[in-house]
Amino acid sequence: MAPANRRSATSSVIAAIHHPLRRRLIDLLGVDGPATASQLAERTGELVGNISHHLKVLAAAGVIEEAPELAKNRRERWWRSAHQSYSWSVADAAGEPADELVATVAEERNVTHHVDKVRQWFTERPEYGEEWSRAAFATDSWLRLTPERLAELGGRMSELIQEYYESPSTEPSATPVYVFAHGVPARP
Repeated sequence: MAPANRRSATSSVIAAIHHPLRRRLIDLLGVDGPATASQLAERTGELVGNISHHLKVLAAAGVIEEAPELAKNRRERWWRSAHQSYSWSVADAAGEPADELVATVAEERNVTHHVDKVRQWFTERPEYGEEWSRAAFATDSWLRLTPERLAELGGRMSELIQEYYESPSTEPSATPVYVFAHGVPARP
């Protein structure tokens, strides 16, 4: 069972979220909360017009939505993330070559995104101190599973992550933490 805030992604959604700048905008809205195009431009170093264009693409795909209750006037537009995460499988696109290509490229970009976050941690680790260095983790295991058991494991991990997502820490020392996992058939 997928977590409540997870959305199955169509090829158009997958294409929308896997542009590097749009992925960063999604991350910023997900971590920092709602923002305007001007605020996002300031955080990314991009031009407001460029940010506005990418926000429109994300909104058209249903990835983000307006937050009109935050606007001070009719010209101000606030945006928020519409979903916590997305899931898809290349198998969902079977028989549709263009959709298969989109899903395959997105999977590859996702892995790169994950590795980039870990490399960022390696670079910035000294800024966080020993407590964070001890808390950060990496784990891997070789398991012998059926496709059904692998799907069960993925579901249980997603449920656990959803539990932490739904009850974020309010402690002053809390900081955004990037968590990801992959479970794939492989050979040593």
